[in-house]
Amino acid sequence: MLGGLILLNAIYLQRTLRFLLVIGLVVLFFVCFFFVAKLTYPFLIALGIAFLINPLINFFHHKWRIPRALAVLLALILIFAIAAGLVTLLIAEIVSGTTYLANVVPNHLETLITHIEQFFAAQIIPIYNQLTSLFNNLGTGQQDTILANIESVGKNIGNTLGVFIQSFFENIPTIISWFPNAATVIIFSLLATFFISKDWQRLTRIFNRLIPHRVKKSSLTVFNDLKKALVGFLKAQATLISISTVIILIGLLILQVDYAITIALIAGIVDIIPYLGTGLIFVPWIIYEAIAGEMSRAVGLGVLYTIVIVQRQVMEPKILSSNIGLDPLATLIALFVGFKLIGFLGLIVGPVSLVIITTLHKANVFRDIWSYIKGTEA
Repeated sequence: MLGGLILLNAIYLQRTLRFLLVIGLVVLFFVCFFFVAKLTYPFLIALGIAFLINPLINFFHHKWRIPRALAVLLALILIFAIAAGLVTLLIAEIVSGTTYLANVVPNHLETLITHIEQFFAAQIIPIYNQLTSLFNNLGTGQQDTILANIESVGKNIGNTLGVFIQSFFENIPTIISWFPNAATVIIFSLLATFFISKDWQRLTRIFNRLIPHRVKKSSLTVFNDLKKALVGFLKAQATLISISTVIILIGLLILQVDYAITIALIAGIVDIIPYLGTGLIFVPWIIYEAIAGEMSRAVGLGVLYTIVIVQRQVMEPKILSSNIGLDPLATLIALFVGFKLIGFLGLIVGPVSLVIITTLHKANVFRDIWSYIKGTEA
């Protein structure tokens, strides 16, 4: 009996030690990855780009019999040309629209100022006169207390505004210094992409030699599932943004808004911002139209904004689940939990984390870890 208890305690002790070892290795991996990524992120970006364009490079290399280095250069030039062309078209459309807005906005602004002046004359000034009359009827002590409170509020507002302005100007050098850093990262990423893509097959052979067969098999399963999920996630986001852009364009055309294409494209780009999205454009626009007296257009924009929000909330879990291969309810839970934990960024991190967990489960990684922790003791 005593020997059995000692053996049982030894088994549980060994399992606990293996469990702590697994936890320690996982924590060490994430800590090391965090610090290494801070120093090597241009090359990690290059690795991702090289992976994405590798099928196109293989097509040029095998189908057209082009040398590998030239195929890589051709693929990079082609992708860069397409991206530059799309950006040029978008900028041309935006410049055309902003030129129109520059001519129209001053008139609308003048109208808005007139409405504000009329509002002050009709509503604020009578209230001010009533407050002045009440203030004059108060005692000296009460007047001093009110003035002290007003002065305190004014000082707080002034201090807050001063801190904001000071912080803004202090951050200007940081913002300016970001541009050369971004240019450096882009240059290093492009150069690293070229060399990684050129030597892709050699690097793959080195990887295959260094990694054990069992680990390589599980890693390939995880890698392929993550690749499918990543492509699906990007496709889902592009689909959601495209749907929102088309709906906004149709709505603006129905409302006979000038430069509807430009506004729809800008709204589609803004829709990338989690949670806020198109509200950054529609909410101020609706308020302005209501103040300017254009209630029919304000109502129309409000209806259009509501349709965009509803379709986004309804379609996002379904499209994400269908493209990534996740359950819609699980996707919805991941979106909500991610948002609650880390805010707007959680709307992206949540589904990605769910994808990683699901992929590791399909690759039996959790089962293998649990088998290691349990051990072979009787």
